[in-house]
Amino acid sequence: MNKRTLGRNGLEVSALGLGCMGMSFGLGPAADKQEMSKLMHAAVERGVTFFDTAEVYGPFANEELVGEALAPFRQQVVIATKFGFDIDQATGQNLGGLNSRPEHIKQVVEGSLKRLRTDVIDLLYQHRVDPNVPIEDVAGAVKDLIQAGKVKHFGLSEAGVDVIRRAHAVQPVAALQSEYSLWWREPEQDILPVLEELGIGFVPFSPLGKGFLTGKIDENTEFDKSDFRNTVPRFSPEARKANQTLVDLLGRIAQEKNATNAQIALAWLLAQKPWIAPIPGTTKLHRLEENLGATSLQLTADDLREIDAAAAQITVQGARYAEAQQKMINR
Repeated sequence: MNKRTLGRNGLEVSALGLGCMGMSFGLGPAADKQEMSKLMHAAVERGVTFFDTAEVYGPFANEELVGEALAPFRQQVVIATKFGFDIDQATGQNLGGLNSRPEHIKQVVEGSLKRLRTDVIDLLYQHRVDPNVPIEDVAGAVKDLIQAGKVKHFGLSEAGVDVIRRAHAVQPVAALQSEYSLWWREPEQDILPVLEELGIGFVPFSPLGKGFLTGKIDENTEFDKSDFRNTVPRFSPEARKANQTLVDLLGRIAQEKNATNAQIALAWLLAQKPWIAPIPGTTKLHRLEENLGATSLQLTADDLREIDAAAAQITVQGARYAEAQQKMINR
C-alpha cells in the first residue's frame, strides 16, 4: 500500500483509508461488532493505516467500535474523528444542531479519547462549520489541544474557501474532508486550488457516490428504513434512473481495464492529486479487497481524458443532501 502525506506537518496515511461510519450508523442496522472488528483487522493486515469515525456516528457507538478494534494496532494506524454537533456528553443524546464552542470541543475530545482507547487523536476534524462560533475560536481551541498533546493534527469538513483560509491562519489545517467523486465534482472549482496553495491534504468521503457508482444500486433498489439514503434526493428512483448513464460509463471503462466500477472510480480520484486519500466505507471483506485493488490500477493520461470528456456530457440529477442537511454545509 502506497502512503500519502496530508498537510505540511508530516501526517502520513495509506493512499486509501477506511470510512467506518456505515459499520454502526446511517446505512441501515448496525453490523455485527465482532465481524466489523475482524474487517478492520483485515484492513490493517492489507496495509490500511487510515481509519475515519466521529462522535455523532451513533452517537458514540462508532468511536467505541473503532477504539476497541484498533487497540492492538494503535501505534500502526491513524485514527481521525470529528466534533461539531450538539451532543450531550453524559447521555449521548443528539440535541440537534451544531456546537463548536471551544469549551464543548474540549469536552468532546475527552470523551473521544476514552472511547477510542488512546491518549492522542491523530486527526481531529470540525464536522460542520458552526455559523455561531468564529472559526478562529474553533482553530484556537484545537491549537490548545495540540499544544496539550491530546491532538496531533487539525482538519475541517465541508468548509468553504474563506473558512479554510481563516482557520489555517490560526492553526495549520492538515486535511479537508468533503464529498468528492465522479458524480460530485464541485470541489474542483474553488476548493482544490486553495488546498494546493496552502499545502492541505484532501480526504474525499463518499468516493463511490454512497455506493451508487459501484453499479450495485439501480432504480429498483430498496434501502432499509433506517438508511439515510432514503432522504437524499439523488437517491430517488427517478434520479437513480437518470444517473445510470454515469454508472454505464464506468462500466465500459472497467471492462476495458479488467477492473470493477468501484476500482475505476477510486483510481480516478487517486490520480487527481498526490495529496488525496479517499475513505470508502464497507462492511464486507470482499468489497474492502476490491476497493484496495484500485491502488494498483494505473489510469493513463489518455484514460483520464476519456473519462473526463465522457463525464462532462452527463448531468447528474438530484441534490446530494436533503434541505435540512444542506443547510449545515458551509460553502
